[in-house]
Amino acid sequence: MGFKIKFWGVRGSIACPSSKYVMFGGNTSCIEVSCSGQRIIFDCGTGLRNYGHWMMKKGVLRADILMSHSHWDHINGFPFFSPAFQPDCDFRIMAGHLFETPETLYDIMSGQMNQPNFPVPIEAMRSKIVFEDFVAGDNFTLGNGIKVTTTLLRHPNNATGYRIDYSDKSFCYVTDTEHVPGKPDENILQLIDHADVVVYDCTYTDREFPSKVGWGHSTWQEGVRLCKLANAKRLVIFHHDPDHEDPFMELLEAEARLAWDGAIVARENMRLTLA
Repeated sequence: MGFKIKFWGVRGSIACPSSKYVMFGGNTSCIEVSCSGQRIIFDCGTGLRNYGHWMMKKGVLRADILMSHSHWDHINGFPFFSPAFQPDCDFRIMAGHLFETPETLYDIMSGQMNQPNFPVPIEAMRSKIVFEDFVAGDNFTLGNGIKVTTTLLRHPNNATGYRIDYSDKSFCYVTDTEHVPGKPDENILQLIDHADVVVYDCTYTDREFPSKVGWGHSTWQEGVRLCKLANAKRLVIFHHDPDHEDPFMELLEAEARLAWDGAIVARENMRLTLA
């Protein structure tokens, strides 16, 4: 079954359910990676809702969920994840960004479902769910031969970048992160070294970036620079700014392809296969 990737949510910051986002998608961060049928989900943005419906339809009963961090746009699909309410489903949810706080991943994920924030508590989820905290920079394996490498990203309240190595192929998930102009992030360069696919936080353009310093995000141009330095094969432009409507994204895509033929723009429901 190989190494497959599907994008269920590609937008950053807030979901955008509008006709202005039809081509690229309005749901927030959620990516599915399948390694010979073993499912790994990256983040629980609003794209997780549709992924959950797909799981129910296909009879998929378990997955590992790796969280970049727990800002709202990366967790607010979780209360609408229908398989979590099914007793025959099994999930492990992991995060590495909370090591500087007394709160655990369980505290964060359950807290957003407590009243008066949400009417249905996490106790209503009847599936088997295990929450695990680690420290960004730890490495571990998932299932049968899936190697996971992690690194700390530069983002308010921290975030974790991930690399999946499986069957001689590699996939990197690097969002949310802010670069320092002229100083390539060594943590990221090590993580994405010779990677086949790098999904990178490209919320802004280089022109927009100076007015957004401190917000915790990067640019597609920096993604290209990093991938070239690290000899990565493909950059997937991801975490689209909610103000970047379809016409803007079309122009961005054309410019990025001219800059480097290894760059593509993430679209909701887009699929990639690493043969």
